[in-house]
Amino acid sequence: MEILSVFIGVLFAVSIIIVRLKASNQPTNIKKILLPPVFMSTGFLMFIAPQVRVSWVELIEAFLVGVLFSFFLIKTSKFSVQNGEIYLKRSKAFIFILIGLLIIRTLLKIFLENEISIDIPQTSGLFFTLAFGMILPWRIAMFLMYKRFEKKIEDGEIIST
Repeated sequence: MEILSVFIGVLFAVSIIIVRLKASNQPTNIKKILLPPVFMSTGFLMFIAPQVRVSWVELIEAFLVGVLFSFFLIKTSKFSVQNGEIYLKRSKAFIFILIGLLIIRTLLKIFLENEISIDIPQTSGLFFTLAFGMILPWRIAMFLMYKRFEKKIEDGEIIST
């Protein structure tokens, strides 16, 4: 069961990497930036199930680790203008950061399940919270960067390439 859960996590992470790489080929907008964490937030309903519940301290710790991880994503997120539209510029480091974060998360997951004896459903809840803690500040930062970038375009400081 542990191997299956790690495999599924890696499969989801790889699919997210592919989606992110494809997304950089299309213009972005406010909805594309802000809707993912909104949709993802429904995942917190998993904590209704008793076998997924963990302490508030563990949830806050998982969220804060995600916030720390988000700084790498924020630093590598930049925008560009092409044909009058705003695109998320693909960073060469972005893919390596995502893969590195995937490796760290997978190792942490294995450690928690084996050494600290946290059940798989609880680990899933903690890592969902970690992922949300990573995505929420990243998307908020992207929104703020997008609005600043949009203002610079309106003010004529940035010209379309």
